[in-house]
Amino acid sequence: MSAAPDVATAAAEVLRREGVEHLLAYPLNPLIESAAAAGIRPVIVRQERVGIHMADAISRLGDTVGVFCMQAGPGVENSFGAVAQAYAEGVPLVVIPGGSARAQTWVPPAFNAALNFREVTKATEQVTTGAGLVPALRRAFTQARNGRPGPVLVEIPADVWTEPAPGLDAYVPSRRVRSAPDAESVDAAAAALVAADRPLLYAGQGVHRAKAWAQLRTLAELLEAPVTTSLEGKSAFPETHPLALGSGGVAMPRAVFEHVRDADVVFGIGASFTATGFGIRFPTAGKTFVHNTLDPGDLNKNVPTEHALLGDTALALDLLVEAVRDRLGGAPRGRAHAVAARIQEQNKPWLDSWMPYLTSENTPLSPYRVIWDLLHTVDVERTIVTHDAGSPRDELSPFWRPVAPHSYLAGASPRSSATGSGWRWARSSRGRTGSASTCGATPRSA
Repeated sequence: MSAAPDVATAAAEVLRREGVEHLLAYPLNPLIESAAAAGIRPVIVRQERVGIHMADAISRLGDTVGVFCMQAGPGVENSFGAVAQAYAEGVPLVVIPGGSARAQTWVPPAFNAALNFREVTKATEQVTTGAGLVPALRRAFTQARNGRPGPVLVEIPADVWTEPAPGLDAYVPSRRVRSAPDAESVDAAAAALVAADRPLLYAGQGVHRAKAWAQLRTLAELLEAPVTTSLEGKSAFPETHPLALGSGGVAMPRAVFEHVRDADVVFGIGASFTATGFGIRFPTAGKTFVHNTLDPGDLNKNVPTEHALLGDTALALDLLVEAVRDRLGGAPRGRAHAVAARIQEQNKPWLDSWMPYLTSENTPLSPYRVIWDLLHTVDVERTIVTHDAGSPRDELSPFWRPVAPHSYLAGASPRSSATGSGWRWARSSRGRTGSASTCGATPRSA
């Protein structure tokens, strides 16, 4: 039997087997050279937050878990904000910082990453022996991918990297394990939605994670129900569709506000319903909530959940579409035209009131004019748009009407231009080029 590789070599091989193609990194970290030797492209950044935002975008755009590594001490400290953002927005990441030598881990001012990142990660772990490396990475990728996604941190002390790391021969890549809600819950949810006078579908980021775009559209058209999204869920439903209300955040189209207020049954699809100043604030009086989520901690957290569909969003929607179709006799009831007309009646005067700002000739140039011109210049279906936090987010989200999934790559709290630049790199690395600083538009690859 051949000798076990050292920790750096074994870690790189685990990443390769997990499908990692790019290692985002800030030197010095022994994993960088080992990853290059394993055929993984290291991408060196000038600031840790940017690198984590780049890994964040890789995770959002596909099935690969983004990975970032950095030096011990200040490098780990600089990454805290970006890891916290990924945690808040449910983005799977594996973060591999270097650490102080084991004898110095608890000696001030050594920065203990495994200790200090506990509140902004799904899990943290310090590898204290070479034998612990492979199991730790197996746990990390499994945790990142399953349940509510999020970042996982595996810290490797400086004197562990050269130790032998057994167990690689038996390593099997992690996978996302899916589960579906039980039949009784699905039937009860279908009954509530079919009986509703004013149903509302609210799509969150879970629709993207499950690639459940087609099922969402099928359900909306079957129920003839209007659809709104969270900021993270934006582009899960084409906003040119007659049943689209637009997305909800700090700013929102009038149709979103009125339907949220008037709905009698609200179905959160791949959404947490977390109370936040960056999202829709759902009134609860007189409403029934149907809730699909991967995380049981979301249930009854901020809204009362009468019908819980716990599990993968695509599987849940497959079952629900079948149950709704059975109750409707296989066809919609013919209310779609009236619903679409109501949405148009609400949004047209709202948009008309904004047209002076969207088409303003004033100087300096209004950001609303920039958004409006961009919307009417690029091929929206083949373009990904991003934003930074604050005003760019609130100015853009109500007016940009995405058509294709993942064509609005943003969320509630990207905190700086580092977010936009990181995400733009990830798009360009997948065959997409071009950007701007606070509102970036990038052509989608064919």
